[in-house]
Amino acid sequence: MPVFTPIPHDAVVAAVLTLRDAIAAGDWRPDTIVGIGRGGLVPAVYLSHAIDVPMRSIDLSARDSNAVTQAGLAALAARSRAGERLLFLDDINDSGRTIAFVRTALAAADGDAANVRFATLIDNSRSAERVELAARTIDRDVVKDWFVFPWEAVASSDSIAADAAEVPDRIA
Repeated sequence: MPVFTPIPHDAVVAAVLTLRDAIAAGDWRPDTIVGIGRGGLVPAVYLSHAIDVPMRSIDLSARDSNAVTQAGLAALAARSRAGERLLFLDDINDSGRTIAFVRTALAAADGDAANVRFATLIDNSRSAERVELAARTIDRDVVKDWFVFPWEAVASSDSIAADAAEVPDRIA
């Protein structure tokens, strides 16, 4: 049985502010925040306000590659080709599947990789994909907790457990 670790709201706000500060200290500033739904939507709204740039969203799960998602990513790829800097934000980079899906779709639509970055509240150092910004880094070989963000806390325990069980290596 996994250990469910709630992430309190104030920790989410602190993580967003950490990302804000990293952006301010860096030499690359996004023109648009793109929240990856579901988990990245709430942090994306917060970060959008924190750095005063617009926010867009994509409805995406690594196991869901529908045509609407593909069209949305193609439109974002066109924006990156036109010079718009896009920061994709998700709650956690665990296996890397979601980020790989987005990168692959953007590349297939001729997106400009120089205008695309990824950020997460939590980054797994063992992930197959890297992010440019993370508020916190974990090692899934050590940390097996399943993080429950405030927007997930209203879900049933069974639903949370089912999400956690999708990739057993993360929590076993």
